[in-house]
Amino acid sequence: MEQKKQVRIVPMSPEHLDEIAALEKVCFSAPWSRNMLAEELDNACSAFLTALDETGRVVGYAGLQVILDEGYITNVAVRPEDRQKGVAAQLLQVFINFAKGNRLSFLTLEVRPSNTAAIVLYGHHGFRTAGRRKNYYELPREDALIMKLEFNYGTENGDASGTEGGL
Repeated sequence: MEQKKQVRIVPMSPEHLDEIAALEKVCFSAPWSRNMLAEELDNACSAFLTALDETGRVVGYAGLQVILDEGYITNVAVRPEDRQKGVAAQLLQVFINFAKGNRLSFLTLEVRPSNTAAIVLYGHHGFRTAGRRKNYYELPREDALIMKLEFNYGTENGDASGTEGGL
């Protein structure tokens, strides 16, 4: 990995939409539209983060939807010239910290099996392959790997103290 890029991570706001929509077109074969991104600003279940460089330019962004105690990472995108510099890792870490702080059961996401760099990044953050969605992606047609990071808070047996029967 090259030297880590210093970014400031902020919530996505209306002034970021044009740059993020342009980034979507560069990164994905089926990009979200500007309107789709704008709708997420009003979605109480969504949290979208923007990574800004020292000039305030959008270099990456990521989206998360939370339903009950489950977190679904919808998008992670970084400008091609800023990849391999820790931008995606920084965005991902904010979501992991959020998930832990809010005691989510898990975070999950889909990734192309051909996207080795992303799979390695997610693996380094504790995500493991949990399944496959056949023909999930188009242009080119490809399955999706479902990757999941589960959180264990010590309550799986209903005993949060970790002891039986008390003192």
